[in-house]
Amino acid sequence: MADATVDPDVQDGKALAWLSYLGILFLIPLLAKKENKYCQFHAKQGLVLLIAEIIISIVFVIPILGWIVGALGYIFVWIMAIIGIIQSATGKYWKMPVLGGFAEKFNF
Repeated sequence: MADATVDPDVQDGKALAWLSYLGILFLIPLLAKKENKYCQFHAKQGLVLLIAEIIISIVFVIPILGWIVGALGYIFVWIMAIIGIIQSATGKYWKMPVLGGFAEKFNF
């Protein structure tokens, strides 16, 4: 999408955008940088990741099958969070596989 050296939103938002992938901390860039498209993009993805983690926690309660699905779900969420932190800290717009489409539907 946009190059970090050209887009002022990226330069201004890099310092906070990575927090979006650390659970409830997605609220910091969401509220602190309301006009920054870069922070909003990553905060929406962080919100979807948090919702996915809550759903996985509920599924994890189901014996045996829930434990397997829950464990795989947690691994997926952690991997997405790590990649999201790296991508946002380096100034890249990165759409998460599977969950990224849901984030685009949010309109704050």
